[in-house]
Amino acid sequence: MTPTAVGIIGMLALLALLFVRMPIGLAMALVGAIGVAVLHSPKAALNSLGSFPYSHAAVQAFAVIPLFVLMGNFAAVSGMGRDLYAAAYAWLGHHRGGLASATVLACAGFAALSGSSVASAVTMGRVCLPEMQRYAYDPRLATGVIAAGGTLGILIPPSTVLVVYALLTEESIGRLFLAGFLPGVMLTALFVATVMVLCLLRPDMGPPGNALPLRERIAALGGAAPFILVVAVTIGGIYAGVFTVNEAAAVGALLTMAHALWRRALGLAELTEAVLHTVRTTAMVFLILIGAHIFSPFLALSRIPVNLASALTALELPAFGVLGVLLVAYLILGMFLEGFAMMVLTVPIVFPIIQALGVDPIWFGIFMVIVLEMGLISPPVGINVYIVKGIAEEVPMSRIFEGIMPFWVAMLVCVLILIVFPQVAMVLPDTMMR
Repeated sequence: MTPTAVGIIGMLALLALLFVRMPIGLAMALVGAIGVAVLHSPKAALNSLGSFPYSHAAVQAFAVIPLFVLMGNFAAVSGMGRDLYAAAYAWLGHHRGGLASATVLACAGFAALSGSSVASAVTMGRVCLPEMQRYAYDPRLATGVIAAGGTLGILIPPSTVLVVYALLTEESIGRLFLAGFLPGVMLTALFVATVMVLCLLRPDMGPPGNALPLRERIAALGGAAPFILVVAVTIGGIYAGVFTVNEAAAVGALLTMAHALWRRALGLAELTEAVLHTVRTTAMVFLILIGAHIFSPFLALSRIPVNLASALTALELPAFGVLGVLLVAYLILGMFLEGFAMMVLTVPIVFPIIQALGVDPIWFGIFMVIVLEMGLISPPVGINVYIVKGIAEEVPMSRIFEGIMPFWVAMLVCVLILIVFPQVAMVLPDTMMR
């Protein structure tokens, strides 16, 4: 049996294990170890199982993951999500569809703290959905905007997914954060534009709320000052070269903890829950990364990535054509796999192809993350849709999926803009981190 045939069998076995709900990290480690044993030797497989968990976890760069997760947990405890929504609502809520636009902006802001799509969808769903229901918003718009807005958590820095992509490809985390900023702003603007178009075509979808006096608007904006401070210090510190990414994460966690203490929202129970949630999330991410690093040598031995790269090169497709093929492939995979799992599974296969084509790996990381965002709201999996369904139990799943489709189209437009104008992603890293 050829190495490529063994690799294909291994990939099918991995998909079967994921289908029966084995954790992806364990499934990749198991298949990878068996594959290395078959294609190389059992001793090599045992060596990888014995050394990789420590050698790939005891890396200083990995510290950024628990620190940014802890920062997001402290931000949720301190009520920063509610403050962000209150500020956005105060200035936009009196416009038609204003509550939905405020939800998008609040999701974008909270994403800059949590770095997690799930955390953004859960937090903003609990805060924003009751308000939109109170003003008789169409359930499709109310649920769709929360599911779509939550996806911004894996694009706008700091993003856990971008960190993992950097660790898998050995690219700069700082450059990826810089590259993700403008596309994140652009996608946020596209979501707001989508809300405006929907409410222009169907005014009953987003009735206007109450207009607040200027004094109350300014006060609400002042309530968002702690968020602005944290973002300015952490993300601004990275952009300005004052902090490394790890240092910025540590400072951000300290500032959000101080804010939670100042608001008297961080008691012993809340501190314990925040730390335990951070530990659980970090353990999950580390397990996936360890499994991916055990699985990658098996893929290399099978020569699947090399053969795919050679096949695509032989077709003499332009880079745009290959990106189009990858886009369609990711959209199909997104119907069945969760975005994080999709990235970890495909990066070892796709990355050599991207390198052979001469595509900038930093730009491709942003391209991949936006496509993964599309997978987060694509049927039939759409993990963000199921999160919103858990909050809005009375809304049928079909109505939620109907509501997210205009935002899915906005994501596709964002991807096409990024392909035609790659400078949108590359201008900041190229000018600020030469």
